[in-house]
Amino acid sequence: MYPGGNAANFAVYAKRCGAARAAYMGIFGNDIAGEHVISSLCAEGIECVACKQMIGENGAASVTVVDGDRIFLGSNEGGIRGDARFVLDRFDLEYIRQFDVVHTGSYCFTERELPKIRKVGVPVSFDFSDDSASDYIRDVAPLVDFAFLSLPEDMQDDEVRTRLEALQALGPRFASATRGAAGCIAFDGRTFYTQRAKSVSELKDSMGAGDSFLTAFLMSFLDAEKRGITQKEAITDALDSSAAFAATICGMEGSWGHGKSYE
Repeated sequence: MYPGGNAANFAVYAKRCGAARAAYMGIFGNDIAGEHVISSLCAEGIECVACKQMIGENGAASVTVVDGDRIFLGSNEGGIRGDARFVLDRFDLEYIRQFDVVHTGSYCFTERELPKIRKVGVPVSFDFSDDSASDYIRDVAPLVDFAFLSLPEDMQDDEVRTRLEALQALGPRFASATRGAAGCIAFDGRTFYTQRAKSVSELKDSMGAGDSFLTAFLMSFLDAEKRGITQKEAITDALDSSAAFAATICGMEGSWGHGKSYE
């Protein structure tokens, strides 16, 4: 078994991309899987002080790898996390205020907390699932600043652009869609950007490819923005570096290693 999960991956990848601080906020189970995720995050230097641990199963998914590509077989629907709401109080929000960006996604059970984060003034990054319903996207997109999608590899460019235009029009300042080996198309409300996928020298596991891409993009883009780089140049450079980072992640097992044998 390997530690992972969209938001946990983001924290680890951000740290590996040079973030001075990276934290994870979530609910862990008290089983062996939960303990392994906690110890792995701590080993990576991730702050977990705002997390909670409850009696029950940690969130987990069963996955197999065929020719380097991940195939999901099922999950426990978030385990204890799916049954317990993570409510942000005033102290959590003060903690969040210390960071440059908050990342979450469609399987993180955080939708009702997004207005609180926006009120604090910290940009929100959100990873929509490829099965996110249109009504769900219409409700959530106005509450986020950076929106990311994973779309089928064989989807035509015109359809991808149409989806990105509709998504960005709902409120996000930036929208991006990855399509595996077909690369990425992004839109900032004025310009479409295309980024080809980088070659992988030794493909082991595509788990974490999308998460590593969006993390590296935000780390690069937000840094460039602080340094006064023009938006077009910042986006172009960030997409290129994020594709390179995602290629390296595909060369390791699991999302970020830390494999553990289990019965």
